[in-house]
Amino acid sequence: MFYRPIIGTLGFILSKDGKSTLLVHRNARPNDEHFEKYNGLGGKMKPGEDVVRCIQREIMEEAGIECLETVLRGTINWTGFGPKGEDWLGFIFRINRFKGTPFLHNQEGSLSWHSIDRLNELPMWEGDRHFLPMVFDDDPRAFHGYMPYQDHHPVDWHYIRI
Repeated sequence: MFYRPIIGTLGFILSKDGKSTLLVHRNARPNDEHFEKYNGLGGKMKPGEDVVRCIQREIMEEAGIECLETVLRGTINWTGFGPKGEDWLGFIFRINRFKGTPFLHNQEGSLSWHSIDRLNELPMWEGDRHFLPMVFDDDPRAFHGYMPYQDHHPVDWHYIRI
């Protein structure tokens, strides 16, 4: 079996006080596999990009802001995650500082700030609840996880921090 993951980035932008993060509510397209879920911003890496340039481009396209301080918080191997069972290799970033005013909406949905302490109350991918605390914690080590999906649900989760 060949492993040919889609490489993507996912970014969580901190508010200036560090208590909230900017999320997209994927409510623009009813046929979107993420429909009605809240998520960070990001997307697929393009040929000729590295992961940092990818997240910077995606944040600019989706939120209209420039990343000034971008920190890699971890990586996740999401096997079977895509709508047709595609594998994804995700690079998870926290954007600590940015320049500009975020859009109110983009082609995927509306953008709004949400308290980090209350993210568990939002509809989101079930697996996000496992790694989100590590995106916002003070541990300087990055996490590297494996989260296989089956029928749109995670069936396992394990990680290391280095």
